[in-house]
Amino acid sequence: MNHAHIPTTKRAHIGQPIRRKNAKRHLAGRGQFVTDIALPRMLHAVFVRSPMARGRIAKIETSEAAAAPGVIRVFTYADINPICSPWTGVLSHFDGMKSVSQNILAEDEVLWAGQPIVMIVANSRAAAEDASELVFIDIEEEDPVVDGQSAMAPNARAVSEQLSDNICFETVLETPGVDTAFDEAAHVVEQSFKFGRHTAVTLEPRAIVADYDRASGQLTAHHATQTPYQFQDLYARHFGIPENQVRVIAPDIGGSFGMKLHVYHEEMGAVAASILIGRPVRFVADRLESFVSDIHAREHEVTARMAIDESGVITAMHVDDLAPIGAISAYPRTSAAEGNQVIRLMGAPYLMPDYRGRLSVVFQNKVQTSQYRAVGHPIACAVTERLCDMAAEKLGLDPFEMRARNLVPDEAYPCVSATGYQFEKLSHHKCLTTLKDMMNYDALIAEQTALREKGIYRGIGIASFVEITNPGATFYGIGGARISAQDGAIVKLTPSGEVQCAISVTEQGQGTETIIAQVVADQLGVDPSVVKVTTGDTDTTPSGGATWACRGAGIGGETALRAARKLRDQILQIAGQILQADPETLAVSNGAVIDAKTGIHRMDLAEVGRIATYRPDTLPEGIDTSLSVAHHYAPSGYPFDFTNGIQASLVEVDIETGFVKLLKHWVVEDCGRIINPLLVDEQIRGGVVQGLGPAFFEECVYDDAGQMTNGSLADYLVPMACEMPDIEISHVETPTEDTILGAKGVGEAGTAASGAAAMNAVNDALRPLGATINQTPMTPTRILAALGHS
Repeated sequence: MNHAHIPTTKRAHIGQPIRRKNAKRHLAGRGQFVTDIALPRMLHAVFVRSPMARGRIAKIETSEAAAAPGVIRVFTYADINPICSPWTGVLSHFDGMKSVSQNILAEDEVLWAGQPIVMIVANSRAAAEDASELVFIDIEEEDPVVDGQSAMAPNARAVSEQLSDNICFETVLETPGVDTAFDEAAHVVEQSFKFGRHTAVTLEPRAIVADYDRASGQLTAHHATQTPYQFQDLYARHFGIPENQVRVIAPDIGGSFGMKLHVYHEEMGAVAASILIGRPVRFVADRLESFVSDIHAREHEVTARMAIDESGVITAMHVDDLAPIGAISAYPRTSAAEGNQVIRLMGAPYLMPDYRGRLSVVFQNKVQTSQYRAVGHPIACAVTERLCDMAAEKLGLDPFEMRARNLVPDEAYPCVSATGYQFEKLSHHKCLTTLKDMMNYDALIAEQTALREKGIYRGIGIASFVEITNPGATFYGIGGARISAQDGAIVKLTPSGEVQCAISVTEQGQGTETIIAQVVADQLGVDPSVVKVTTGDTDTTPSGGATWACRGAGIGGETALRAARKLRDQILQIAGQILQADPETLAVSNGAVIDAKTGIHRMDLAEVGRIATYRPDTLPEGIDTSLSVAHHYAPSGYPFDFTNGIQASLVEVDIETGFVKLLKHWVVEDCGRIINPLLVDEQIRGGVVQGLGPAFFEECVYDDAGQMTNGSLADYLVPMACEMPDIEISHVETPTEDTILGAKGVGEAGTAASGAAAMNAVNDALRPLGATINQTPMTPTRILAALGHS
């Protein structure tokens, strides 16, 4: 479907670098997070967790804890599980997928260190924590399965008695000519990769205040989540409450990055406890328990080969991805989605005709892994781009020339990748040339050569990427998950001429409220400052998918645009009656109705609002005087609106210590129509940092007993501002023609390729020394090992 795109004018608010509307409120300490909410008679929940990764529960003794000061109730599985129906993290379109059925508290067996066994509800968090020390749990310890290779062994013990083996999901994706391509290849490069599991470490931990009112049967959950409507559905179904009696409020959210999309035992426990006690119950994860209960991400072992012809053209890839996911598959989005996107995004930027990707998703006795910012992208990008550099070195080609010979030409769209993804229109070559000019590549090469003669080893790495945004109904809907592909907006003009917009996409600090205000303001001819945007409340906003997978601007923005245009047309109909003019001759601008041809002011929007609201009797009978419209929008064109770009990294490696200094990072990105360049660049910079973190610092380290050994911020390293490089950003704009707005997503672009560019840069620095590293994080110890130092 083709639509005329919004014309660029000096008065347009779309495309302007407007600061986030909530920034001043947060700077003034006026944020309203779940932990700021204190309800009358509110109680506090604490969980007693399994200290071991695998075992059978022999005995639970809670009498001393129940008698402790301030304790209201102590729950075991027998008390609390019966009121909640179990959940299983599978989707029907992942054929043959299986997982362990879950409920709030462990019953017979424990499957990972940190699994909740007992829930204590008390008058204060301190009282609940004190009482937790009095709980006695006897667990008969069993040998855990701790890594993917062990899980796949022929005689491996299953991680749970509910399973016969440790295979969660397997699939093979291939084209008919892949074997021929390798047989006829002039060159083949291959490599094994290992990516360490890591976790989100959001500034705000997981938090919920569940409040069940027995008198009305109403459940209100103040929940730090990206997706309030998803949880409204889940709480209604799993606790047997009518959906219209469940209200989920997502106030200010201190980061999520996908981590707060999933069902967790603790949040379900808080809801159950509130139902059973009849008082509000609050759970807030502390930092230590976050490490053993929040989802982890991106533990992959990949072996990959790339076939190249004599001219340096990529003809095929063959990839095997072993993806351990912990003891269970996350619900409702599953833990198979990450690996599924890994094998489908391999080679995405390139004109590669043939491909085989094998995926094995396996269980282990660890914390579950699942979707995290840029799901699958960093793995696929790192593998593809590392092989590209290896191929370039084998052929004696510059890395830029290698990409230039293989990237899909900008004029070759629409096209379909070897993995089956449909691309509407991308801009790889324009991004490539823009990056080379922006980073002054030839000067960097000359500087690098001169420094190597002095024993200073700098490396330059580049990485092209494709990012999935704006997913349609086929993403989850076909698998049975009740996750909406559409979004809704209600836009209204107040009697005094201001505008209100209630919308289903959510604000997590990325600027959703601001970009929606800009879109609405452009359609209604007002300043964004007079547009109030409301998000995150299932009782006051229309239903929708909310914000995940970079869909806030592309789907939420399009929804707001269409709703605002409907309201604009309604305003002009009313104004036409008041002015006795044809509505087709009128327009809106600068808070007023004007003559469309001459721009002459006819009447203020406030006057339209006043007459329609307070004096409808002065208008002809039968005229619709409503100043509120609702609109829902779901994508109906391409299954995804893919974005693309390229990144580059400049590093310096100290070969005596193994330390890497990040000197500079560049990003050229194409997210379609840019609504707010300031916020887009903020998202890209944050995403780059979130990709460099696991490339160099972040890793959840486990021992052979399945215990996480660095589960605190004293031991788990996150990137700090002083360690991050300057990040320079440029843009190409290729709007999607699926929508009027033309916007795609941008929230995961920075994360998608920053680690890949950094890996190529480190390997470029090590190349004169004959060393390579293909494991993340690239720690000093691993770099020294690659250099042959003990």
